Amino acid sequence: MLDKVVIANRGEIALRILRACRELGIKTVAVHSTADRDLKHVRLADESVCIGGAPSSESYLNTPAIISAAEVTDAVGIHPGYGFLSENADFAERVESSGFVFIGPRAETIRLMGDKVSAIKAMKEAGIPCVPGSDGPLGEDAEENLRLAREIGYPVIIKAAGGGGGRGMRVVHSEAALLNAISLTKAEAGAAFGNSTVYMEKFLDDPRHIEIQVLADEHGNAIHLGERDCSMQRRHQKVVEESPAPGLTPEQREEIGERCAEACRRLGYRGAGTFEFLYQDGSFYFIEMNTRVQVEHPVTEMVTGVDIVREQLRIAAGEKLGYRQEDIRIIGHAIECRINAEDPKSFIPSPGTITQYHAPGGPGIRVDSHIYNGYFVPPNYDSMIGKLIAYGDTRESSIARMRTALSEVVVGGIKTNIPLHQDIMNDAAFQAGGTNIHYLEKKLSNS
Repeated sequence: MLDKVVIANRGEIALRILRACRELGIKTVAVHSTADRDLKHVRLADESVCIGGAPSSESYLNTPAIISAAEVTDAVGIHPGYGFLSENADFAERVESSGFVFIGPRAETIRLMGDKVSAIKAMKEAGIPCVPGSDGPLGEDAEENLRLAREIGYPVIIKAAGGGGGRGMRVVHSEAALLNAISLTKAEAGAAFGNSTVYMEKFLDDPRHIEIQVLADEHGNAIHLGERDCSMQRRHQKVVEESPAPGLTPEQREEIGERCAEACRRLGYRGAGTFEFLYQDGSFYFIEMNTRVQVEHPVTEMVTGVDIVREQLRIAAGEKLGYRQEDIRIIGHAIECRINAEDPKSFIPSPGTITQYHAPGGPGIRVDSHIYNGYFVPPNYDSMIGKLIAYGDTRESSIARMRTALSEVVVGGIKTNIPLHQDIMNDAAFQAGGTNIHYLEKKLSNS
């Protein structure tokens, strides 16, 4: 097992990694910015190292500083969590070439999956269903691009090959708007991602967002842990996630799950990963693969009993998967609400000092959060301050428990989006299950 690990992240995921390390007897090093000296995991870690100023570019995105922290503390591995450098192939390569274990996939795998065009090509070769599209980057030939769009059928969506997080996308409903949309998306992609390559796909008008969690080791073993429904989104950002997905049959789960596991074996994948799909009319369409632990991993842990972060650490240490596919059973239902420090109506971030904090409890309730009474929420980073997870025997019981838990939470001194989550839990369409990815956006625009 790894002797000492640098946690190259902040907030709730850093605390989550620290707890998994402690269970395995791994010493921890918390790296932090000047704004994050009082983070809970920084106080609890065996060692801590300040790696730079409050801006992410000076700290959590500062590769030399993170590797130096690993060197001076004699750490063995580096866990990137999610966000920041977690899917940066150059960072993974630097970590490994510096003699440390990168707790995640190999750099070449991250690079392959980070480019959407190469990822789609790899998935098609592995037998994963994909959205009908250009099957490669769009060139400069206007007539060829117009022909492709006619063949795919309008509406189409132009996407940046190096994009993510809902950025670098443009929906086109008519031929007259196509060429200008391609030019604009290329320019935006070049400015935002340093890669102006774009591709074209069919735009699905009524899809759900369903993803498959996988685990794979370096010995050729791979399994899936079922699916999550992440369709409740605002501006392409997930708000509520759940597992299993309402309405999906065990047969559908097994078929798409095994295809994903087999793709991992073909790729030589290592670690935790997530295949993300659009799901419409009973069919799955691959959109991207996240080569890291997901924010929403707790709902999968609750229904399978598998500690995903613990498995990441074990796999990185060279151990074989602790599970076979036949060991995995989906029992009950879990829902996760992302709690953000923001105005629930305008969604403007609400940094500041937490003057009062009370976490909910009761059967089936889990709180993943780094906040505490007196903690200052800095304005420099993502506004998520925690995740509230409710588990029950049925979807109805997990919704009921979530509703109760949300009513118990007290976060004083700042605004949070808890009222939004309460509204969602009371929404008839959400309670029925199976809403598409556009539902919440339309609901908010009409309120």
